Amino acid sequence: MSPEQPPFTLMVQGTTSDAGKSVLVSGLCRVLARRGIRVAPFKPQNMALNSAVTEDGGEIGRAQAVQAQASLLEPNVDMNPILLKPNSDIGAQVIIQGKALTEMDAVAYHNYKAIAKQAVFESYQCLKQRYKVIIVEGAGSPAEINLRDNDIANMGFAEEADCPVILIADIDRGGVFAHLVGTLALLSSSEQHHVLGFVINKFRGDLALLKPGLDWLEQRTGKPVFGVLPYLQGFHLEAEDAISTQQVIDHGKTQLKVVIPVLSRISNHTDFDPLRLHPQVNLTFVGPGQTIPGADLIILPGSKSVIRDLQWLRDNGWEPAIQKHLRYGGKLMGICGGFQMLGTLIEDPLHIESSVSSAEGFGLLDMQTRIAAEKQLRRVIGRLAISDDTPVTGYEIHCGVSTGPALNYPAIRLPDRDDGARSDDKQILGTYMHGLFDNSQACEALLSWAGLKAAQAPDYFLRKEVDLERLADTLEEHLDLTKIFDLAATHA
Repeated sequence: MSPEQPPFTLMVQGTTSDAGKSVLVSGLCRVLARRGIRVAPFKPQNMALNSAVTEDGGEIGRAQAVQAQASLLEPNVDMNPILLKPNSDIGAQVIIQGKALTEMDAVAYHNYKAIAKQAVFESYQCLKQRYKVIIVEGAGSPAEINLRDNDIANMGFAEEADCPVILIADIDRGGVFAHLVGTLALLSSSEQHHVLGFVINKFRGDLALLKPGLDWLEQRTGKPVFGVLPYLQGFHLEAEDAISTQQVIDHGKTQLKVVIPVLSRISNHTDFDPLRLHPQVNLTFVGPGQTIPGADLIILPGSKSVIRDLQWLRDNGWEPAIQKHLRYGGKLMGICGGFQMLGTLIEDPLHIESSVSSAEGFGLLDMQTRIAAEKQLRRVIGRLAISDDTPVTGYEIHCGVSTGPALNYPAIRLPDRDDGARSDDKQILGTYMHGLFDNSQACEALLSWAGLKAAQAPDYFLRKEVDLERLADTLEEHLDLTKIFDLAATHA
Protein backbone atom coordinates (compact mmCIF):
# COMPACT_ATOMS: atom_id res chain seq x y z
CA MET A 1 0.00 0.00 0.00
CA SER A 2 1.24 3.47 -0.89
CA PRO A 3 0.27 6.83 0.66
CA GLU A 4 -1.65 7.56 -2.55
CA GLN A 5 -4.16 4.74 -2.06
CA PRO A 6 -7.62 5.67 -0.74
CA PRO A 7 -8.43 5.31 2.98
CA PHE A 8 -10.11 2.15 4.21
CA THR A 9 -11.13 0.14 7.25
CA LEU A 10 -10.14 -3.53 7.58
CA MET A 11 -11.42 -5.85 10.31
CA VAL A 12 -9.73 -8.96 11.68
CA GLN A 13 -12.02 -11.62 13.14
CA GLY A 14 -11.04 -14.99 14.56
CA THR A 15 -12.58 -18.43 14.49
CA THR A 16 -11.95 -18.71 18.24
CA SER A 17 -10.64 -16.65 21.12
CA ASP A 18 -6.83 -16.39 21.01
CA ALA A 19 -6.74 -17.29 17.31
CA GLY A 20 -4.30 -14.45 16.63
CA LYS A 21 -6.54 -11.41 16.12
CA SER A 22 -4.55 -9.11 18.39
CA VAL A 23 -1.28 -10.27 16.88
CA LEU A 24 -2.42 -9.78 13.29
CA VAL A 25 -3.85 -6.33 14.03
CA SER A 26 -0.61 -5.31 15.77
CA GLY A 27 1.46 -6.58 12.87
CA LEU A 28 -0.66 -4.85 10.22
CA CYS A 29 -0.51 -1.59 12.17
CA ARG A 30 3.29 -1.73 12.34
CA VAL A 31 3.59 -2.67 8.64
CA LEU A 32 1.49 0.35 7.64
CA ALA A 33 3.07 2.74 10.15
CA ARG A 34 6.57 2.07 8.92
CA ARG A 35 5.35 2.65 5.35
CA GLY A 36 4.32 6.13 6.42
CA ILE A 37 0.57 5.44 6.51
CA ARG A 38 -1.44 7.08 9.29
CA VAL A 39 -3.05 4.00 10.83
CA ALA A 40 -4.95 3.43 14.07
CA PRO A 41 -6.23 0.29 15.83
CA PHE A 42 -9.84 -0.07 16.92
CA LYS A 43 -11.67 -2.65 18.99
CA PRO A 44 -15.38 -1.86 19.38
CA GLN A 45 -15.86 -4.08 22.43
CA ASN A 46 -13.28 -5.79 24.57
CA MET A 47 -13.78 -8.09 27.55
CA ALA A 48 -10.55 -8.27 29.54
CA LEU A 49 -9.03 -7.62 32.94
CA ASN A 50 -5.76 -6.36 31.44
CA SER A 51 -6.14 -2.65 30.80
CA ALA A 52 -4.12 0.49 30.22
CA VAL A 53 -4.46 4.15 31.15
CA THR A 54 -4.41 6.81 28.43
CA GLU A 55 -2.71 10.19 28.77
CA ASP A 56 -6.01 11.87 29.61
CA GLY A 57 -6.92 9.36 32.32
CA GLY A 58 -9.14 6.96 30.39
CA GLU A 59 -9.10 3.17 30.56
CA ILE A 60 -8.86 0.86 27.54
CA GLY A 61 -7.91 -2.74 26.89
CA ARG A 62 -4.22 -3.58 27.15
CA ALA A 63 -4.19 -5.05 23.63
CA GLN A 64 -5.24 -1.71 22.13
CA ALA A 65 -2.42 0.06 23.98
CA VAL A 66 0.01 -2.43 22.40
CA GLN A 67 -1.58 -1.87 18.98
CA ALA A 68 -1.22 1.89 19.48
CA GLN A 69 2.49 1.36 20.10
CA ALA A 70 2.61 -0.72 16.92
CA SER A 71 0.99 2.23 15.11
CA LEU A 72 3.56 4.65 16.62
CA LEU A 73 0.74 6.40 18.49
CA GLU A 74 -0.25 7.27 22.02
CA PRO A 75 -3.29 5.17 23.01
CA ASN A 76 -6.62 6.98 23.37
CA VAL A 77 -10.08 5.95 24.49
CA ASP A 78 -11.55 5.95 20.98
CA MET A 79 -9.38 2.92 20.16
CA ASN A 80 -11.51 0.81 22.54
CA PRO A 81 -14.82 2.54 23.33
CA ILE A 82 -16.38 -0.42 25.20
CA LEU A 83 -14.36 -2.32 27.81
CA LEU A 84 -16.01 -4.99 29.96
CA LYS A 85 -14.13 -6.04 33.09
CA PRO A 86 -15.66 -9.22 34.57
CA ASN A 87 -16.08 -9.25 38.34
CA SER A 88 -18.11 -12.48 38.49
CA ASP A 89 -19.12 -15.31 36.18
CA ILE A 90 -22.23 -13.40 35.08
CA GLY A 91 -21.40 -9.72 35.63
CA ALA A 92 -18.89 -7.06 34.64
CA GLN A 93 -17.99 -3.43 35.07
CA VAL A 94 -18.95 -1.53 31.91
CA ILE A 95 -16.45 1.12 30.78
CA ILE A 96 -17.62 3.50 28.06
CA GLN A 97 -15.02 5.62 26.24
CA GLY A 98 -12.57 5.29 29.09
CA LYS A 99 -14.86 5.87 32.06
CA ALA A 100 -16.57 3.30 34.29
CA LEU A 101 -20.32 3.62 33.78
CA THR A 102 -21.92 0.89 35.90
CA GLU A 103 -22.02 -2.81 36.76
CA MET A 104 -24.22 -5.08 34.66
CA ASP A 105 -24.98 -8.76 34.45
CA ALA A 106 -24.81 -10.48 31.07
CA VAL A 107 -28.53 -10.17 30.34
CA ALA A 108 -28.65 -6.47 31.21
CA TYR A 109 -25.64 -5.72 29.04
CA HIS A 110 -27.07 -7.70 26.13
CA ASN A 111 -30.09 -5.39 26.25
CA TYR A 112 -27.82 -2.34 26.67
CA LYS A 113 -25.79 -3.02 23.51
CA ALA A 114 -28.10 -0.94 21.34
CA ILE A 115 -27.08 2.09 23.44
CA ALA A 116 -23.41 1.05 23.59
CA LYS A 117 -23.43 0.95 19.80
CA GLN A 118 -23.74 4.75 19.75
CA ALA A 119 -20.45 5.13 21.62
CA VAL A 120 -18.80 2.57 19.34
CA PHE A 121 -19.64 4.45 16.16
CA GLU A 122 -18.96 7.84 17.69
CA SER A 123 -15.40 6.70 18.48
CA TYR A 124 -15.04 5.00 15.10
CA GLN A 125 -15.98 8.18 13.27
CA CYS A 126 -13.49 10.16 15.37
CA LEU A 127 -10.70 7.81 14.31
CA LYS A 128 -11.76 7.89 10.65
CA GLN A 129 -11.47 11.67 10.66
CA ARG A 130 -7.88 11.52 11.95
CA TYR A 131 -6.37 8.42 10.32
CA LYS A 132 -6.19 7.04 6.81
CA VAL A 133 -6.50 3.36 7.73
CA ILE A 134 -8.37 1.77 10.64
CA ILE A 135 -7.50 -1.82 11.55
CA VAL A 136 -10.35 -3.27 13.61
CA GLU A 137 -10.14 -6.26 15.95
CA GLY A 138 -13.15 -8.45 16.56
CA ALA A 139 -13.89 -10.25 19.82
CA GLY A 140 -14.15 -13.99 20.34
CA SER A 141 -15.79 -15.52 17.27
CA PRO A 142 -18.40 -14.13 14.84
CA ALA A 143 -20.11 -17.55 14.89
CA GLU A 144 -21.40 -17.24 18.46
CA ILE A 145 -25.04 -17.52 17.48
CA ASN A 146 -26.41 -16.60 20.90
CA LEU A 147 -24.68 -13.20 20.73
CA ARG A 148 -25.69 -12.21 17.20
CA ASP A 149 -28.59 -9.98 18.24
CA ASN A 150 -27.41 -6.35 18.54
CA ASP A 151 -23.82 -7.48 17.93
CA ILE A 152 -21.26 -4.65 18.02
CA ALA A 153 -18.11 -6.74 18.39
CA ASN A 154 -17.91 -8.75 15.15
CA MET A 155 -20.15 -8.96 12.08
CA GLY A 156 -22.66 -6.55 13.54
CA PHE A 157 -19.98 -3.88 13.41
CA ALA A 158 -18.64 -5.01 10.01
CA GLU A 159 -22.05 -4.77 8.39
CA GLU A 160 -22.94 -1.42 9.96
CA ALA A 161 -19.54 0.06 9.02
CA ASP A 162 -19.54 -1.81 5.70
CA CYS A 163 -15.93 -2.89 6.16
CA PRO A 164 -14.18 -6.00 4.82
CA VAL A 165 -13.05 -8.81 7.13
CA ILE A 166 -10.08 -11.17 7.31
CA LEU A 167 -10.79 -14.41 9.16
CA ILE A 168 -7.83 -15.85 11.09
CA ALA A 169 -7.52 -19.34 12.62
CA ASP A 170 -4.87 -21.00 14.80
CA ILE A 171 -3.63 -24.24 13.22
CA ASP A 172 -1.71 -25.11 16.39
CA ARG A 173 -5.05 -25.88 18.06
CA GLY A 174 -5.94 -28.47 15.40
CA GLY A 175 -8.99 -28.56 13.14
CA VAL A 176 -8.10 -25.37 11.31
CA PHE A 177 -10.12 -26.17 8.17
CA ALA A 178 -13.20 -27.07 10.22
CA HIS A 179 -12.80 -23.80 12.13
CA LEU A 180 -12.64 -21.71 8.96
CA VAL A 181 -15.30 -23.49 6.92
CA GLY A 182 -17.61 -23.91 9.91
CA THR A 183 -17.33 -20.27 10.93
CA LEU A 184 -18.01 -19.08 7.39
CA ALA A 185 -21.00 -21.45 7.08
CA LEU A 186 -22.59 -20.04 10.23
CA LEU A 187 -22.54 -16.50 8.86
CA SER A 188 -25.43 -15.03 6.90
CA SER A 189 -24.94 -14.49 3.17
CA SER A 190 -24.44 -10.74 3.65
CA GLU A 191 -21.89 -11.40 6.41
CA GLN A 192 -20.06 -13.89 4.19
CA HIS A 193 -19.85 -11.18 1.55
CA HIS A 194 -17.71 -9.09 3.92
CA VAL A 195 -15.10 -11.83 4.36
CA LEU A 196 -12.23 -11.15 1.96
CA GLY A 197 -10.29 -14.31 2.80
CA PHE A 198 -8.31 -16.24 5.37
CA VAL A 199 -5.05 -16.20 7.32
CA ILE A 200 -3.73 -19.31 9.05
CA ASN A 201 -1.67 -18.70 12.17
CA LYS A 202 1.05 -20.60 14.10
CA PHE A 203 2.03 -23.17 11.46
CA ARG A 204 4.95 -25.51 12.15
CA GLY A 205 6.44 -27.81 9.52
CA ASP A 206 6.72 -28.07 5.75
CA LEU A 207 4.28 -25.76 3.99
CA ALA A 208 4.17 -28.12 1.01
CA LEU A 209 2.28 -30.61 3.18
CA LEU A 210 -0.37 -27.97 3.90
CA LYS A 211 -0.76 -26.85 0.29
CA PRO A 212 -3.45 -29.42 -0.70
CA GLY A 213 -5.58 -28.27 2.22
CA LEU A 214 -5.18 -24.62 1.24
CA ASP A 215 -6.22 -25.40 -2.34
CA TRP A 216 -9.26 -27.30 -1.06
CA LEU A 217 -10.21 -24.43 1.26
CA GLU A 218 -10.08 -21.88 -1.56
CA GLN A 219 -12.07 -24.14 -3.89
CA ARG A 220 -14.66 -24.94 -1.19
CA THR A 221 -15.26 -21.35 -0.09
CA GLY A 222 -14.32 -19.33 -3.15
CA LYS A 223 -12.18 -17.10 -0.95
CA PRO A 224 -8.38 -16.77 -0.99
CA VAL A 225 -5.90 -17.76 1.68
CA PHE A 226 -3.75 -14.65 2.04
CA GLY A 227 -0.96 -16.56 3.72
CA VAL A 228 0.22 -18.87 6.47
CA LEU A 229 2.05 -17.36 9.43
CA PRO A 230 4.73 -19.50 11.08
CA TYR A 231 4.86 -20.28 14.78
CA LEU A 232 7.19 -17.61 16.18
CA GLN A 233 9.37 -19.13 18.89
CA GLY A 234 10.16 -16.78 21.75
CA PHE A 235 7.82 -14.11 20.40
CA HIS A 236 6.32 -11.78 23.01
CA LEU A 237 3.26 -9.57 22.79
CA GLU A 238 1.42 -8.40 25.89
CA ALA A 239 -1.65 -10.58 26.30
CA GLU A 240 -5.17 -9.26 25.96
CA ASP A 241 -6.31 -11.46 28.85
CA ALA A 242 -4.89 -15.01 28.89
CA ILE A 243 -1.84 -15.70 31.04
CA SER A 244 1.25 -16.91 29.22
CA THR A 245 3.63 -19.12 31.16
CA GLN A 246 6.36 -19.27 28.51
CA GLN A 247 9.66 -18.13 30.02
CA VAL A 248 13.07 -17.20 28.71
CA ILE A 249 15.53 -18.38 31.35
CA ASP A 250 19.31 -18.71 31.26
CA HIS A 251 19.95 -21.47 33.77
CA GLY A 252 23.66 -20.59 33.80
CA LYS A 253 22.93 -17.45 35.81
CA THR A 254 21.78 -16.93 39.38
CA GLN A 255 18.04 -17.44 39.61
CA LEU A 256 15.56 -15.51 41.70
CA LYS A 257 12.46 -17.60 42.31
CA VAL A 258 9.25 -15.56 42.03
CA VAL A 259 5.81 -17.04 42.69
CA ILE A 260 2.48 -15.39 41.80
CA PRO A 261 -1.00 -16.75 42.55
CA VAL A 262 -3.43 -16.79 39.63
CA LEU A 263 -6.38 -15.17 41.37
CA SER A 264 -9.88 -15.89 40.11
CA ARG A 265 -10.18 -12.24 38.97
CA ILE A 266 -6.50 -11.46 38.44
CA SER A 267 -6.05 -8.15 36.64
CA ASN A 268 -3.14 -6.59 34.77
CA HIS A 269 -0.95 -9.68 34.97
CA THR A 270 1.06 -8.07 32.16
CA ASP A 271 2.82 -6.36 35.11
CA PHE A 272 4.91 -9.52 35.31
CA ASP A 273 5.90 -9.93 31.67
CA PRO A 274 9.29 -8.26 32.30
CA LEU A 275 9.92 -10.85 35.02
CA ARG A 276 8.69 -13.74 32.88
CA LEU A 277 11.15 -12.70 30.18
CA HIS A 278 14.01 -11.86 32.59
CA PRO A 279 17.01 -14.21 32.17
CA GLN A 280 17.80 -14.15 35.91
CA VAL A 281 14.25 -14.80 37.13
CA ASN A 282 12.38 -18.08 37.42
CA LEU A 283 8.73 -17.05 37.60
CA THR A 284 5.93 -19.49 38.47
CA PHE A 285 2.21 -18.77 38.23
CA VAL A 286 0.30 -20.95 40.71
CA GLY A 287 -3.32 -21.79 39.95
CA PRO A 288 -6.09 -23.16 42.19
CA GLY A 289 -5.28 -26.43 43.90
CA GLN A 290 -1.63 -26.39 42.83
CA THR A 291 1.26 -26.82 45.24
CA ILE A 292 2.78 -23.52 46.34
CA PRO A 293 6.53 -23.83 45.72
CA GLY A 294 9.28 -22.20 47.72
CA ALA A 295 10.29 -18.75 46.53
CA ASP A 296 12.52 -15.77 47.18
CA LEU A 297 9.68 -13.41 46.33
CA ILE A 298 5.89 -13.83 46.43
CA ILE A 299 3.85 -11.20 44.57
CA LEU A 300 0.14 -10.77 45.18
CA PRO A 301 -1.23 -9.30 41.92
CA GLY A 302 -4.09 -6.96 41.16
CA SER A 303 -7.69 -8.16 41.33
CA LYS A 304 -11.02 -6.95 39.97
CA SER A 305 -12.73 -8.43 43.06
CA VAL A 306 -10.35 -8.03 45.99
CA ILE A 307 -12.48 -9.44 48.83
CA ARG A 308 -13.48 -12.49 46.79
CA ASP A 309 -9.86 -13.13 45.77
CA LEU A 310 -8.66 -12.64 49.33
CA GLN A 311 -10.96 -15.52 50.27
CA TRP A 312 -9.67 -17.44 47.23
CA LEU A 313 -6.14 -17.12 48.62
CA ARG A 314 -7.24 -18.42 52.01
CA ASP A 315 -9.18 -21.29 50.45
CA ASN A 316 -6.10 -22.31 48.46
CA GLY A 317 -3.69 -22.31 51.41
CA TRP A 318 -1.85 -19.09 50.70
CA GLU A 319 -2.17 -17.49 54.16
CA PRO A 320 -0.05 -20.09 56.02
CA ALA A 321 2.28 -20.33 53.01
CA ILE A 322 2.89 -16.56 53.15
CA GLN A 323 3.46 -16.66 56.90
CA LYS A 324 6.00 -19.48 56.50
CA HIS A 325 7.64 -17.65 53.60
CA LEU A 326 8.13 -14.55 55.76
CA ARG A 327 9.45 -16.57 58.72
CA TYR A 328 12.15 -17.97 56.46
CA GLY A 329 13.18 -14.48 55.34
CA GLY A 330 11.38 -14.32 51.98
CA LYS A 331 10.18 -11.07 50.46
CA LEU A 332 6.51 -10.26 49.80
CA MET A 333 5.06 -7.69 47.42
CA GLY A 334 1.47 -6.64 46.81
CA ILE A 335 0.35 -4.66 43.75
CA CYS A 336 -2.96 -2.77 43.74
CA GLY A 337 -5.54 -5.31 45.00
CA GLY A 338 -2.69 -7.44 46.31
CA PHE A 339 -1.46 -4.41 48.25
CA GLN A 340 -4.90 -3.92 49.79
CA MET A 341 -4.91 -7.56 50.97
CA LEU A 342 -1.77 -6.92 53.05
CA GLY A 343 -3.65 -4.57 55.38
CA THR A 344 -5.89 -5.29 58.35
CA LEU A 345 -9.29 -4.56 56.77
CA ILE A 346 -10.96 -4.13 53.38
CA GLU A 347 -14.38 -2.47 53.33
CA ASP A 348 -16.78 -2.34 50.40
CA PRO A 349 -19.88 -0.63 51.89
CA LEU A 350 -21.29 0.32 48.48
CA HIS A 351 -20.70 -3.18 47.12
CA ILE A 352 -18.62 -1.84 44.25
CA GLU A 353 -16.72 -5.11 43.83
CA SER A 354 -18.43 -7.60 46.09
CA SER A 355 -21.65 -8.52 47.83
CA VAL A 356 -19.61 -8.74 51.05
CA SER A 357 -19.33 -5.47 52.99
CA SER A 358 -15.95 -6.10 54.61
CA ALA A 359 -13.24 -8.66 55.19
CA GLU A 360 -10.14 -8.92 57.35
CA GLY A 361 -6.90 -8.65 55.42
CA PHE A 362 -3.71 -10.57 56.14
CA GLY A 363 -2.77 -7.97 58.78
CA LEU A 364 0.82 -7.65 57.57
CA LEU A 365 0.66 -3.86 57.17
CA ASP A 366 -1.10 -1.48 59.59
CA MET A 367 -3.61 0.02 57.15
CA GLN A 368 -7.22 -0.23 56.05
CA THR A 369 -8.80 0.10 52.60
CA ARG A 370 -12.25 1.33 51.65
CA ILE A 371 -13.56 0.64 48.15
CA ALA A 372 -14.95 3.91 46.77
CA ALA A 373 -17.31 4.58 43.87
CA GLU A 374 -14.88 6.72 41.88
CA LYS A 375 -12.11 4.86 40.08
CA GLN A 376 -8.66 6.44 40.16
CA LEU A 377 -6.99 6.38 36.73
CA ARG A 378 -3.66 8.06 36.14
CA ARG A 379 -0.17 7.63 34.83
CA VAL A 380 2.50 8.25 37.44
CA ILE A 381 6.22 8.99 37.59
CA GLY A 382 8.17 8.75 40.83
CA ARG A 383 11.14 7.30 42.65
CA LEU A 384 11.47 4.08 44.57
CA ALA A 385 11.80 4.67 48.29
CA ILE A 386 14.02 1.59 48.60
CA SER A 387 16.44 3.37 46.27
CA ASP A 388 15.99 7.15 46.24
CA ASP A 389 17.81 7.69 42.95
CA THR A 390 15.86 5.06 41.00
CA PRO A 391 13.07 6.42 38.77
CA VAL A 392 9.90 4.40 38.31
CA THR A 393 6.98 4.88 35.94
CA GLY A 394 3.61 3.19 35.79
CA TYR A 395 -0.11 3.72 36.12
CA GLU A 396 -2.88 3.39 38.68
CA ILE A 397 -6.28 1.73 38.20
CA HIS A 398 -8.15 1.26 41.49
CA CYS A 399 -11.26 2.13 43.46
CA GLY A 400 -9.73 1.51 46.88
CA VAL A 401 -8.48 4.27 49.19
CA SER A 402 -5.98 3.11 51.81
CA THR A 403 -5.21 4.83 55.12
CA GLY A 404 -3.18 3.98 58.21
CA PRO A 405 0.23 4.27 59.89
CA ALA A 406 1.86 1.87 57.39
CA LEU A 407 1.59 4.56 54.71
CA ASN A 408 4.05 6.73 56.66
CA TYR A 409 6.75 4.41 55.33
CA PRO A 410 5.96 4.57 51.58
CA ALA A 411 7.17 2.37 48.75
CA ILE A 412 7.23 5.06 46.06
CA ARG A 413 7.63 8.82 46.27
CA LEU A 414 5.62 10.77 43.71
CA PRO A 415 5.91 14.51 43.00
CA ASP A 416 2.64 15.35 44.77
CA ARG A 417 2.23 12.48 47.24
CA ASP A 418 3.56 9.15 48.44
CA ASP A 419 2.33 5.73 47.36
CA GLY A 420 2.26 2.33 48.99
CA ALA A 421 3.95 1.08 52.12
CA ARG A 422 6.87 -0.97 53.45
CA SER A 423 7.15 -3.04 56.59
CA ASP A 424 9.62 -2.08 59.32
CA ASP A 425 11.66 -5.23 58.69
CA LYS A 426 11.86 -4.39 54.94
CA GLN A 427 10.43 -7.78 53.96
CA ILE A 428 7.09 -6.48 52.66
CA LEU A 429 6.37 -3.87 50.01
CA GLY A 430 3.01 -2.77 48.64
CA THR A 431 2.03 -0.28 45.95
CA TYR A 432 -0.88 0.82 43.78
CA MET A 433 1.43 1.26 40.78
CA HIS A 434 1.08 -1.11 37.85
CA GLY A 435 3.89 -1.50 35.32
CA LEU A 436 6.67 -0.82 37.81
CA PHE A 437 8.86 -3.61 36.37
CA ASP A 438 8.76 -2.14 32.85
CA ASN A 439 11.51 0.36 33.61
CA SER A 440 14.83 -1.53 33.69
CA GLN A 441 16.32 0.59 36.49
CA ALA A 442 13.28 0.13 38.72
CA CYS A 443 13.16 -3.58 37.88
CA GLU A 444 16.81 -3.99 38.87
CA ALA A 445 16.28 -2.13 42.16
CA LEU A 446 13.21 -4.20 43.07
CA LEU A 447 14.90 -7.50 42.20
CA SER A 448 17.95 -6.49 44.23
CA TRP A 449 15.63 -5.75 47.17
CA ALA A 450 14.13 -9.23 46.67
CA GLY A 451 17.58 -10.83 46.90
CA LEU A 452 18.90 -11.09 43.35
CA LYS A 453 22.62 -10.37 43.24
CA ALA A 454 23.97 -8.31 40.33
CA ALA A 455 20.48 -7.83 38.89
CA GLN A 456 20.57 -6.81 35.23
CA ALA A 457 17.17 -6.11 33.74
CA PRO A 458 16.80 -6.04 29.95
CA ASP A 459 15.23 -3.01 28.25
CA TYR A 460 11.58 -4.13 28.15
CA PHE A 461 10.39 -1.38 25.79
CA LEU A 462 13.16 -2.28 23.35
CA ARG A 463 12.17 -5.95 23.61
CA LYS A 464 8.59 -5.07 22.65
CA GLU A 465 9.82 -2.95 19.74
CA VAL A 466 12.08 -5.74 18.48
CA ASP A 467 9.19 -8.21 18.55
CA LEU A 468 6.81 -5.78 16.80
CA GLU A 469 9.39 -5.33 14.05
CA ARG A 470 9.88 -9.08 13.87
CA LEU A 471 6.12 -9.52 13.56
CA ALA A 472 5.87 -6.95 10.78
CA ASP A 473 8.76 -8.61 8.94
CA THR A 474 6.94 -11.96 9.25
CA LEU A 475 3.75 -10.51 7.78
CA GLU A 476 5.69 -8.92 4.93
CA GLU A 477 7.28 -12.30 4.13
CA HIS A 478 4.34 -14.67 4.56
CA LEU A 479 1.18 -12.70 3.66
CA ASP A 480 0.09 -11.26 0.33
CA LEU A 481 -0.25 -7.79 1.80
CA THR A 482 -0.62 -6.12 -1.59
CA LYS A 483 -3.67 -8.24 -2.30
CA ILE A 484 -5.12 -7.63 1.18
CA PHE A 485 -4.73 -3.85 0.99
CA ASP A 486 -5.92 -3.60 -2.60
CA LEU A 487 -9.06 -5.64 -1.86
CA ALA A 488 -9.75 -3.60 1.28
CA ALA A 489 -9.34 -0.33 -0.60
CA THR A 490 -11.55 -1.61 -3.44
CA HIS A 491 -14.25 -2.56 -0.95
CA ALA A 492 -14.07 0.93 0.53
